Amino acid sequence: MANWSDPRPGLAPFGAATDARGAAYDAGLRSFMLSVYNYMASAVLLTGIVSLGVAYSGAWRALVNLQTGGLSPLGWIVALGPLGIVFAMSFGQQRMSTSTLQTLFWTYAALLGASLSTIFIAYTASSIAGAFFATAAGFAGLSLWGYTTKRDLSAVGTFMIVGLVGLIVAMVVNMFLQSGPLGVVISAVGVLIFAGLTAWHTQRTKALYNYVAGTADEGRVKIMAALQLYLDFINMFLFILRLFGSSRN
Repeated sequence: MANWSDPRPGLAPFGAATDARGAAYDAGLRSFMLSVYNYMASAVLLTGIVSLGVAYSGAWRALVNLQTGGLSPLGWIVALGPLGIVFAMSFGQQRMSTSTLQTLFWTYAALLGASLSTIFIAYTASSIAGAFFATAAGFAGLSLWGYTTKRDLSAVGTFMIVGLVGLIVAMVVNMFLQSGPLGVVISAVGVLIFAGLTAWHTQRTKALYNYVAGTADEGRVKIMAALQLYLDFINMFLFILRLFGSSRN
């Protein structure tokens, strides 16, 4: 690094070196975030393709017990498989290679697509499309805000995590109550919670670049960050669909 007081000619001034480092950092951060969003968007695309394929091929019938209306044994495997993959990725990420995490990530997106295929049976195509584009617009705005805001969103994230636990409890309770009004409240709160998580996860992903840039962990962090944002997107979409979707029945 050039010494600003060094009188020798031909050396870059201190300010120029600082600007160069800043430009390199910004370029690296943009590349890092672009990779995360590419993973996330590709997973959403894969989920949509698999979901459409399973729905319109009629393969969804293998996931449902048509006599009881519940899940078939295969349906339970498809429904619980993503949960097992998330736990494996979360607790084993330090021991797994980047390629293993990639395989699990794509498998998760495909399995979730299969399990979500029934939304094409329950809701009209126009309401699904409307919910998707509303989610995409909201996600883009929230993620942009999380990336650019100078406010520390850690407290917001903590509050949203606590709210998510309460939301899960309420959803379990409503499985037994089958209350329509409570279901509407749960969906509205769910949209707000995952909106907050989207902004927080974006900011946290940006901050993580400082710790993993140029290290062996960078590839793994990209995938795990993409998984968080992917889950935020999918859950926000589902809650919006439940709020505003038109049933086929």
